[in-house]
Amino acid sequence: MAKTAAILIARLIFAGVFAMAAGFKLAGMENTATQIASIGFPAPLLFAWVAALFEIALVIAFLTGAFFTEAALLAAAYVLFLGVAFYGPSKWTDDPMMFGFFVDHFVFIAGLLYAAVHGPGERLAVRRGLIWRQETAGEA
Repeated sequence: MAKTAAILIARLIFAGVFAMAAGFKLAGMENTATQIASIGFPAPLLFAWVAALFEIALVIAFLTGAFFTEAALLAAAYVLFLGVAFYGPSKWTDDPMMFGFFVDHFVFIAGLLYAAVHGPGERLAVRRGLIWRQETAGEA
């Protein structure tokens, strides 16, 4: 029972973080586009919308468990990109706090990778995915 509770809480945390991120983007799309433009990305408004929609898809995957492993792996890659792009080494000389923000991303990545390996758990999970193998379903 404790294992199931821990897995469900972790899934809710993952979903909550990405839901908040998507919500902030949707509430201030122009601000998000400005931040994206600040790192030199082209078409910042387009990328802001793509990011918000991607984050919504992650929320759905974490809440349902469908395509959970794929979502966790994609989320880890996304968080790595965000950490490097927005808080990477080029930012450290201007503001030492940026290094702390950069490192924080790796803690989140570690959790996502762990989740990708162990799956969505046995309860409240839709068993659909490209990577998830049926024989591992009982191990989660």
